[in-house]
This record gives sequence, structure tokens and C-alpha cells, in this order.
Amino acid sequence: MIPGNAVLNAFIDANILFAVAFALWGVARFALRRAGLRHAYATELKLLNGVFLAILCAPFVILGIGALQGTGLIKGVNVNLSDMVVSHYLNGGFEMKALELERLLNLRDSFTLSVMNMAGWLPWVVVAAFLAGLAIGTGRLVFSMCCLQKIVSHSYAWRRFGRVHIRLSNRTLVPFSTRGLRNYYVVIPSQMLGHSNELSVSLAHEFQHLRQGDIEWEILLEALKPLFFLNPAYHAWKRQVETLRELACDSEVLTRGRISVRDYCDTLLSVCQQTLRRDRMFVVAVPKVTLVTADRSALRAGKMSFLEHRITSLLDATRLRHPRLIYASIILPLVGAILLTALAIQHPGDWSQDRLMLSTVVNLERLDEINRMSTFGRVRN
Repeated sequence: MIPGNAVLNAFIDANILFAVAFALWGVARFALRRAGLRHAYATELKLLNGVFLAILCAPFVILGIGALQGTGLIKGVNVNLSDMVVSHYLNGGFEMKALELERLLNLRDSFTLSVMNMAGWLPWVVVAAFLAGLAIGTGRLVFSMCCLQKIVSHSYAWRRFGRVHIRLSNRTLVPFSTRGLRNYYVVIPSQMLGHSNELSVSLAHEFQHLRQGDIEWEILLEALKPLFFLNPAYHAWKRQVETLRELACDSEVLTRGRISVRDYCDTLLSVCQQTLRRDRMFVVAVPKVTLVTADRSALRAGKMSFLEHRITSLLDATRLRHPRLIYASIILPLVGAILLTALAIQHPGDWSQDRLMLSTVVNLERLDEINRMSTFGRVRN
């Protein structure tokens, strides 16, 4: 049975990795912008998904490295952040009391121990907030899936291509796609049958989502959302994925050359007008990927909406050369940095010489403090 502190440490590591990965992603995206690759949306989306997989695989990589170190195949490899800070401190890198440094280095262990023992008010607040977020997120997800299942079940079968079912619905005004355990479903509003251009654009857009695997990623992100309810980096990550997958889908559909830019933009504008009048059930129904959504917050704030961003991107789009080479040149350093971070934030292993020296300095400071207190007491007496 897995110890509770191991699960808690793994959860803390995952939250740290999401924050670090999102920061690294921001640097990579800035580099792409500076290199003139503003429209490399498909590459950016693959980078985000690749880094996400690296975060999920990081615990297994750490276990593998630990096993190799245990067998003696790799020795002398130490990238632990705590050990590096201790070494830098002992070499005179910065000034601080050894007691304060030790307390800072042991902050995570102290927090983990207090949570496991539920000692003090802070662990109770943290655990209560986490359980509340988990309960709210799980309840919202279950309710959303029920709404989505109701919309799909009340739609009408129209066409079928293998595992892909195209259905018509009177309950939704916006085309969307989702999946079950085996089959995929593309749901089209019934009134769209009278508009051939809009129907062609909607089907092409949703089929592209299926090719990109966007539904599977949406399911995974929605399923993990209750666990990382308190992590703002995870919510920012999910919003970035949602933005990039639409921009990448738009670009890929137009690249095929079967649909004109004008028809595509007209469809986006027409369907967006419908989303302003959509019902509540469709709003909360997840996991799904839609053709377009209305960004009301942008309209109220007076800034560029996501729809406007999509249309300007379509009008200014340029075809990317050597996308695989660009992807490989960026994903490898990103994954390497994520795995290195995962190793660096692990609990230090055996006591090293530097840690023994730090412990000696801490004991000396404590003895000095005791001597000063006892001297002060004798002077008073």
C-alpha cells in the first residue's frame, strides 16, 4: 500500500511542475513570437500537450533513476535543489543564519508532516479548501456530463462513418463534438441543414478536432480539473489549450483548401450570434469541443474578443515551414527542463557531507544561543 505522505508529496510535486512548466511554456512562446512564428498554433498546441505528458511521466522517470542509482549504474549525479542550496551557502554564496536556512529547507517536510498529523489550524484550512474544491469540481463535472449526455441522447441520427456518428439536434444552436466509450459524436443544429456553407464549415471544423485528438485532451483536462482546483497555473494551462486548439483547427481546415476564408469567417460570425442566445444546459455541458463560443467578458471590457482574434488570425495566416523540426527543437529542451525540475524538487537522499556540515553549524548556533541565555540569566541573578 502506498504511504499517505508519498501521495501528498507526489501531489505537491505535480502542482509545482505545472507552475514551472507554464512559466517555461511562456518563455518558449515568447521565443516563437520573436522568431516570427506567430501563427504556429498547431506546433504550440503540440508543445503544450507534450509538456503535459512529460509532467505525467515525471514520477516514473524519477523512480527509474532512483532504481538505477540503487543498483550503482549511475553515481555522482545529484541535481537536488536543496543540496545545491546547502552547498552554495557553505561556500559563502549568501549570508543567513544556519538555523533559518535549515528551517526554510525543512518547510515542505514540516508542512507535509503537519498535514498528515492534522496538527494546527493551517492543515485543517488547506485540507478543507482542497476537499471543498474537489467536491465542487467533481459535482460540476458529473452534472455537466449528464447535461451533455441528455443533449446527445435527444438528438437524431443523420449520418455515420465508422465510429463517427453525425447527429441533428433541436436543443443546441452550436455545432460540437464529443465521444463515448467507443464512438465519436458530431452534433449539428437542425436548422443548419438549410445553410450548406455553414454545414460544410461546421463538419470540417469538428472532423479536424477529431483528427487532432482534441476531445481526448479535453476529457483528460476536465477529469483532472477537480484535483488541481486550487492551482491557478492549471486553469491558465487549460485556457491556453482551449485557445490554441481552436486556432490550430481553423488553420488546418483552411490549409486543406476546400473552404474559403470568407465562408469560414461568415460561419463563425453567424454561429457566434446564436451562442448569445444559447440555453443553460449547453453552457455547462462538458467535455466537448465547439465550433465557436461568445466571449461576453471581452465585450464588456471593450477588448479584443477571442472570435475577433480567430478571424484576424485567419486573414493573416501564413503556412509554417518545417513544423516538425521546430517542434523537436523546442520540445526536447522543455521536456528536459521539466524532468530536471522534477528531480531537483525531490526530497534529498542520504546525508551528504554538506548537510552534515550544515547540521554541525546549526548545533553550534544553538549551543551559542543556550550559552548566551544562561549567561544572561546569571547576570540577572
